[in-house]
Amino acid sequence: MSVLFNVSGRDLRQPGRSSTSVARVRQIGMYVTHVTLGLSMAEVGRGFGRDRTTVMHACHLIEDMRDDPEFDQIVRMTERITAIAFRHLGAAQ
Repeated sequence: MSVLFNVSGRDLRQPGRSSTSVARVRQIGMYVTHVTLGLSMAEVGRGFGRDRTTVMHACHLIEDMRDDPEFDQIVRMTERITAIAFRHLGAAQ
């Protein structure tokens, strides 16, 4: 996520509120992690330093925002890159 959106992993896991841009990248990250990698919302929350209800909110928000074609294209690209990256990691293990 940090490479795609120029936001550090530290910023994504920072406790408390963040700027809107960091929060949006975190929400996309949580959504893609849940949907593409199939992790539970609790697992995703632990990875991002949030609880499962925050992940649930992020997933609903991103799903609603995907009605915008430009935003949907960004999320689809992020999903593809994530799937490819983790497929290669899984093959290497």
